[in-house]
Order: sequence, then structure tokens, then C-alpha cells
Amino acid sequence: MLRQFITQHIRSMVGNHQPPTAFLYPPGDPGLFGPDSMAWRVHADFVSMMIGGISSLILQALHPLALAGVWDHSNFRQDLKGRLGRTAYFIAVTTYGNTEMAHQIISKVKRIHDALHGTHPDGRSYSVSDPVLLYWVHLTEATSFLNAYQTYFSPTLNTAQQDLYLSEMAVIVRLLGCEMNHSDGRSAIAQTLPEANQAILNYLPELEYSQRSKEIIQLLEDFPGSEEANPFVKLLIKAGFNNLPNWAYPLMGRKPPSPLEKLVLNQTIQIAAKPVRWALQDGIASHARKRMGLFD
Repeated sequence: MLRQFITQHIRSMVGNHQPPTAFLYPPGDPGLFGPDSMAWRVHADFVSMMIGGISSLILQALHPLALAGVWDHSNFRQDLKGRLGRTAYFIAVTTYGNTEMAHQIISKVKRIHDALHGTHPDGRSYSVSDPVLLYWVHLTEATSFLNAYQTYFSPTLNTAQQDLYLSEMAVIVRLLGCEMNHSDGRSAIAQTLPEANQAILNYLPELEYSQRSKEIIQLLEDFPGSEEANPFVKLLIKAGFNNLPNWAYPLMGRKPPSPLEKLVLNQTIQIAAKPVRWALQDGIASHARKRMGLFD
């Protein structure tokens, strides 16, 4: 009864009320990565994924053209939960879904991206399917998820495991149509963490903390949660800001968290996350493992 209560509130946080039974079929289908992948390992922890997701959304809001696509073509400002729920479901399906599920949702998202374009208020035109913009979204998500996992769940990943995770995530962004061998001098899609970090630094001249950025980030800070879940939601949001790279704070006019602040929040998250992790033991990742004949 308690597990069901917690699970329902957690699912409602991201606007998802569906049980994960679809991830049980067909038996033996590994999907894009399979149970031995780093993607299955890193994405299995809901808490660190939420924290990393918040960080990545903050960073994405700093790129004016990436943000323009969201601003002009989504209901993010009116339905934050729905937007986050759709993003979370895309990540879940591409990670843990069977092969057909994964390719179907990637094709669906690619078709949507290909149809969306517009003009930024400064006169620049943009296309949501622009590889440069897709790559920024990819970089912020992959590095934010990885950092949150190592900070709030498992600090024991070695260099090879970190790089393997980045190389696996590159599969998805390529399937979305992103190839980075362009005349603008940007390198190919990062396969290692140092390459990903350098690629992010290459974007810094394009970033700005605009009024649009401020509005989106304020929406995240005011994320709507139920009365029961709200204290935990606020912890996750705070952790999402603490999970940002150091260069982001001065750009946003914010003071970076001190080592003590990070330590205290980390310990608080570990305590608060215990019942959540317990309640979600039979979630999507577990169902995918059962599909592969593996049982926790």
C-alpha cells in the first residue's frame, strides 16, 4: 500500500500514470543497448535522472535558438509536467524499450522535429532538426545524467565506463539525424567524457541568459508538485541547480554552491531518496530486465 502510494505520487511528478507492462515484451529483445550497457545502469536510478534532467533543461534554456524551438512550438509554459513526462518517456523507451518501440519513438520525434522551424526575435532563423541544436540538447542531457548519477547514486564509475556511456548516448542522437561533421569546424559526436566537455565549451559563445531563459528556469524552480511530494520535488530542483557545471553560474548571475552546501544536500537527498528508490524497484528498468529473463 505504501509502495503504491509513493509510486503514484512519483509518476504524477512527471505526468505519467501508465504502468510499465509494455516493457515486458517481446521476451529476449535487448532493444538498442541491452542489460549489460551503461545506459541501462545509469538510467535505472529515477532520482539521479530527475536531477540530471533538471540540470539539462536549465542548460538548454541558455541557448537562444534551442530555447526558441521550445518557446514557439511547445506548451512547456502551460504544461510543464506533460513536457517533462514526454521527455522522460522518450528516454525510457530508447533505453529500455524493445527494438521496435525504440525505433518507433525516435522516428516519431524526428518527424516532429523536421516540421518545426521559426525565427528568433533577433531575426535569426532556426530549425528544431538543426544538428547543431540537437547536439547541444544531447550534450547537456548526457553529461548532466552522468554527473548526477555519479554525484547522487554511484561515484564509482571509472573512465572507461563513463566513456562507454557517452558512446552509447551518441547512438540515439545519430538516429535523430544528428551528424556533426560540418563546415563550421565542430567535431564529430563526442564518444568520451573529455570530448563531450570540450564540445560544450565550444558552445559557450552562443549562450545567453535572456528574459526567456529566466522565465523557463523560474518555471522549473516553481515546479508544481502535490502537497505530499512537494518537499522532495524542491530537493530535486535544488540538486539540479547544484549539478550544473561551474561555468553556468556566472552566466546566470548566480553564486555557485559551496562544497559544504553540496555535501549537505547530497546527504539529504540520500535519506529522502530511500523510500522512492524502494518504491520504484519494480519500475521500467526492472520490467526490461524481466523481458531479458533477468530478475533482481
